[in-house]
Amino acid sequence: MGTSYYKLDIENRDSVGKKATKEMRRAGMVPSTLYFKGEEPESIAVEKLKLYQALKSDQRIYEIELEGESQYVMVKAVQYHPVTDEILHLDFMRVRRSEKMTISVPLVLVGKPIGVTGGGILSQALNQIEISCFPTNVPEQIEVNIDDMELNSSISIADVSYDDEEVDIISAEDINVASITAPAAEEEITEADADDSADDSADDSEDGGEKDEKSEDSSDQKESSE
Repeated sequence: MGTSYYKLDIENRDSVGKKATKEMRRAGMVPSTLYFKGEEPESIAVEKLKLYQALKSDQRIYEIELEGESQYVMVKAVQYHPVTDEILHLDFMRVRRSEKMTISVPLVLVGKPIGVTGGGILSQALNQIEISCFPTNVPEQIEVNIDDMELNSSISIADVSYDDEEVDIISAEDINVASITAPAAEEEITEADADDSADDSADDSEDGGEKDEKSEDSSDQKESSE
């Protein structure tokens, strides 16, 4: 299923340098660079408010209008202010609508596993999955049904599928996705252990008593000799 994308407002950036960059930020724009394979990078500026809204959407692909044509881009790198976390600069990578691209999307577990119902603990080892698809057909997430997972079982990428012929899962098939394990067993003290412990304590007490008696006898003998 296709996805609608946030459209970012951009403008060409003719001036570069610290002064021009500061003026741009004061005007509510974020300086950015647009890259495309085989072409020279372009300096652009992105409207700050729409940019922040787009990033909060968790989408990976955004639409821009460049030279009168709609283009699709993905964020390649983000530079943040070290104190305020404000975005200082972005690098965008342009993608072609007619060419498949490689991208990571969220991997979501759905369902209630049999193993968890029986007391097991579910652990998800992978939260993102790498896929290949067209820029206009990026799924928001890939879901994995785990209802049939039993205690002491696991699933890997080989068990993940997506019902769209234009979306290919390219993560290695042997990568672990999730597992269900039994909770750590608590050590229980058996009656036999308790009896042994009691016997040991009793033996220690007797040994201590014998030592005390010997000590008293030695003291009595010393007093008699004096």
